[in-house]
Amino acid sequence: MEQFLVSHEGTVRLFAFAGLLLAFVAAEALWPRRDRRQPRLRRWATNGAITLLNTVALRVAVPVLAVGAAGFAQRLDVGLLNLWDPAPWLAFLIALVVLDLVIYAQHVVFHHVPLLWRIHRVHHADRDIDASTALRFHPVEIILSMGIKIAVVMALGAPPAAVIAFEIILNGMAMFNHANLRLPGTLDGLLRLAVVTPDMHRVHHSVHMRETNSNFGFNLSLWDRLFGTYRAAPEDGHDRMTIGLAEYQDDRPSQLGFALWLPFTKGR
Repeated sequence: MEQFLVSHEGTVRLFAFAGLLLAFVAAEALWPRRDRRQPRLRRWATNGAITLLNTVALRVAVPVLAVGAAGFAQRLDVGLLNLWDPAPWLAFLIALVVLDLVIYAQHVVFHHVPLLWRIHRVHHADRDIDASTALRFHPVEIILSMGIKIAVVMALGAPPAAVIAFEIILNGMAMFNHANLRLPGTLDGLLRLAVVTPDMHRVHHSVHMRETNSNFGFNLSLWDRLFGTYRAAPEDGHDRMTIGLAEYQDDRPSQLGFALWLPFTKGR
């Protein structure tokens, strides 16, 4: 399985991404959680265009991506796991958990460092939240995030297959917990004991900053509970809560030019 993942990385990731995106879009249509505030087509066009720009930006700006860095560390025998040499299954599991913790910590930092928040608020400016919102990150943030991930992968000595699996899981879980999807209350309660659910993450997209600065996790719900950033529900309720940034409650966030220029404008 490990060799298959490494040998067919591009194909596996593409099919996983496309399949999961289509599945969540279909689920949103069947079991929507909230009424939409803005026309879907324009938002999706903007979020899709940002995704394409991010793909190009990574290829141009970052010569070696996280998987390549993992292979490089493995060949040079550097990084904690390569030096320790635990059982393959244990190294795989450790890499998944550590990378998830790093993504949580990075997310917290992007909220609390003013310069980084200016970049990250492109993601939060979306006035609706659905599977496409999971893809809406400014190219600068994507490049910075990849740089952090490469550094951690090298220091940890994460196995290449674990890095591929983590990125597939991260993309899939991000689309899941951003989905405009209504889950039965009992199922949501059970799932969020382990992973981040749509109702849990939606709180993070509230216009109230005390709620925006909560529920930072993408995969495991453990980190928010452990570090005291967990919030069970929005004050205004899921149906009545306002999503996005308080200062941009108009049509601008759905415009590609506005989204790309937002980090260079003043705001809260």
